[in-house]
Amino acid sequence: MREANTREIRGFVIHPAHLDKAAQTALMEDVAAIWRAAPPVRQMTRWGKPMSVAMSAAGALGWTTDGRGYRYEPKQHDGRPWPPMPRRLEELWRQVTGLDATPDSCLINLYRDTARMGLHQDKDEADFGWPVVSISLGDAALFRIGGARRSDATESLWLHSGDVVVMGGPARLAFHGIDRIRPNSSDLVPGGGRVNLTLRMAGAAV
Repeated sequence: MREANTREIRGFVIHPAHLDKAAQTALMEDVAAIWRAAPPVRQMTRWGKPMSVAMSAAGALGWTTDGRGYRYEPKQHDGRPWPPMPRRLEELWRQVTGLDATPDSCLINLYRDTARMGLHQDKDEADFGWPVVSISLGDAALFRIGGARRSDATESLWLHSGDVVVMGGPARLAFHGIDRIRPNSSDLVPGGGRVNLTLRMAGAAV
């Protein structure tokens, strides 16, 4: 059952303030523990340019980019496995999707200062029938929503700490991105900035 204030925009189901302050703080503690085992890294794109967003992951698979392209890998660049998926993230997945299956990947993006994420599709997973669940912590971010083609018209909304977005069905392969963050709009993230966690069923795309 959806919460009373849930919105839907082009198939993106938005749960504003789904996590209260206590839940946000607890989840940020989980993220800090993950970072101790897998520090966020600004990866290089296939074109040899560093991303403005620093990335980490938890679960069986993490996402990576290099000269070979974009893909999921079971290990970090140093050969260590990714930290285990926090139980509270598995519970949150079930709450907002109604699915019993457990996601095998949680990508963790850290946005500081002028970091952004250009319009893109999430299409490195093995099966697009599964949704992607996005969780916002820390500074507010301007989220841009597009369509199935990069050239489609877009619309934007501000995501705030504690907001949760579910991308499934017609929204699963829609273009989307983060234009900018609003610095110092939250004190949740140590050192400032925004943390975005995306829960995924990455499957066998290794």
